[in-house]
Amino acid sequence: MSTIDREVVLEALSALTGSTLKPYTGLKGSLKSDPELNIFNFIAAAILGQEFLKLLGVSADVESTLQYMSLRDEMFVDMDEFFEPRFDYDFRHLTDKSVCMRGSEPYTRPCGWYRFALKVLDKYPDGNAWLGTDGWRSHSVAGEWPVSYHGTSVQGATGIVKTHYTAGPRQLYGRGIYSTYDIDQASGYSKEFTSKKTGKRYRVLMQNRINPKMRKVCKRKDYWLIEIPDGTSAAKEKEIVEKSIRPYGILLKEV
Repeated sequence: MSTIDREVVLEALSALTGSTLKPYTGLKGSLKSDPELNIFNFIAAAILGQEFLKLLGVSADVESTLQYMSLRDEMFVDMDEFFEPRFDYDFRHLTDKSVCMRGSEPYTRPCGWYRFALKVLDKYPDGNAWLGTDGWRSHSVAGEWPVSYHGTSVQGATGIVKTHYTAGPRQLYGRGIYSTYDIDQASGYSKEFTSKKTGKRYRVLMQNRINPKMRKVCKRKDYWLIEIPDGTSAAKEKEIVEKSIRPYGILLKEV
C-alpha cells in the first residue's frame, strides 16, 4: 500500500487551522522564534479558528503578538515533535466496521481513511490513561476517554448544534465543539482541500479523545457537545478546549 506524502498532511493542517503550515528545518526562514504549531495549540487553532491564531505569536505581550501575526499568516511545525509515524495506520482498504468500545462509548474504526498519528504520549500532566492501551481490542480500559471525530470550527458548528442539541430550559442554542463517534457522520462536516503536491482533493478530520466529564450528549446520542458560550474570552475558550478534547490523529481521505 502506498503512503500519503507528508507534504499533503501539512496541507491538511493548513486546511484545519486556516494558516499556512511549513516544516521547521532549522534553516533560515524557519526559526524556532517563528509562530510554531504544537500539540497544545493545535486543537485550539483548529476548533476556535483563525482568530485564535492571533494569540499564538512569539511574544508574551498581546499587542506585539497581534501586530506580528497581522503581518503573516503562516506557522511552522517541527515534524519530528508533532507526528508519531510508528502509530500511523492505513484504514483505506479496511472494510470491517464492527463497533467496539472506547471509554465505555462506541468506537468504529475510520475505514477508508489514512491516519497520521500525533506525538501525544507523555505530553500531559495526568499521564496516558486517557489513551487507553495500545493495539486492537474490542473493550474499554479504565481511565480512557471516548474516541470522537471532528472536522469543523466553532463558527461552522452552529447548524449542527441547532439541529442535534437540545438546550436546557434557561439556555438558548449556543456555540461549542461538535464531535461524534460516528466517522460517517463526521465526514459530512470535514474540511476539504485540493493538494498542490498531488493535484488531488482530500477530506480531513481530527481523531480525538473527548473528556467524558466535559461533554454533553445531544438529542441524537451519537453527537456530543462541549459548550463554549458566546462572549467567552479567548483565554477561557483555550482553557475549555484543553480540558475537553485531545487530538491524537489526523485522518485523510481522497475525495
